[in-house]
Amino acid sequence: MKQDYFLTSAYGVRMPRIIYGTAWKQERTAALVEQAIETGFRGIDTACQPKHYNEIGVGEGVAACLARGLERAEIYLQTKFTPLNGHDPLRVPYDVKASLSDQVAQSFQMSLKNLQTTYLDSLVLHSPLANARDMLKVWQALESIFHDGGTKQLGISNCYDLKQLEELYRTIDVKPAVLQNRFYADTQYDLDIRDFCRHQQIIYQSFWTLTANPNILAHATLQNLATKYRRSAAQVFYRYLTQIGIIPLTGTSSVEHMRQDLAIFEFALTAEECAGVKMLLY
Repeated sequence: MKQDYFLTSAYGVRMPRIIYGTAWKQERTAALVEQAIETGFRGIDTACQPKHYNEIGVGEGVAACLARGLERAEIYLQTKFTPLNGHDPLRVPYDVKASLSDQVAQSFQMSLKNLQTTYLDSLVLHSPLANARDMLKVWQALESIFHDGGTKQLGISNCYDLKQLEELYRTIDVKPAVLQNRFYADTQYDLDIRDFCRHQQIIYQSFWTLTANPNILAHATLQNLATKYRRSAAQVFYRYLTQIGIIPLTGTSSVEHMRQDLAIFEFALTAEECAGVKMLLY
């Protein structure tokens, strides 16, 4: 594995610079996770949310690789607690009548069971709660899991309001190590939020990175760089993101694309080339 394939979070957690995302895989999840790890991925993202994720399948895929000699410590395993409004009402993995704290605890225990692990590398709040008091209660429950050693770090996802993020950051004890958002033009690519994350040592993870940006991938700047480096435009875009400290998630089901995604560390863009790509995000 190349040296710059990993970075270290503010909590000392070793994180791959590109992560395999498992949303929408359903019955294919186990096989795809196993394939991703066998291909070389060392970071897996999922959620305890049956509506969009098959967390049990993720656990099966990881377990298959561990059975062949891979060590659990070699895998960065990240899952999420999803608030009630993010679930299919018929498939909620915790007691909907329980307190918020108990919902978090039950979801966490379900994740450990599904993933066949004794700890998580990262536990993420899937989306902010509308009520600030409720969000604080949920975060404090996540903090309890962190203090008990159940997860090495915490994070938040789908947070597009900088003021909300700043307020949460001010009021909590265990600060988020990661923030995972859609990366697209409708949010101006989270420029202000990413600036806040840089100052607070929060690692920004991007999803929907390729699907939401066909215009960028088709732009002459990306196409010319792709020709120069003999890579695809997607590889160039992913490489740019890793070079500015963003961890992209890729959810490809193609083995060839998995290999291409991991091959982005075989080349590097110059500072001038990075500046050219940056201009496309304004």
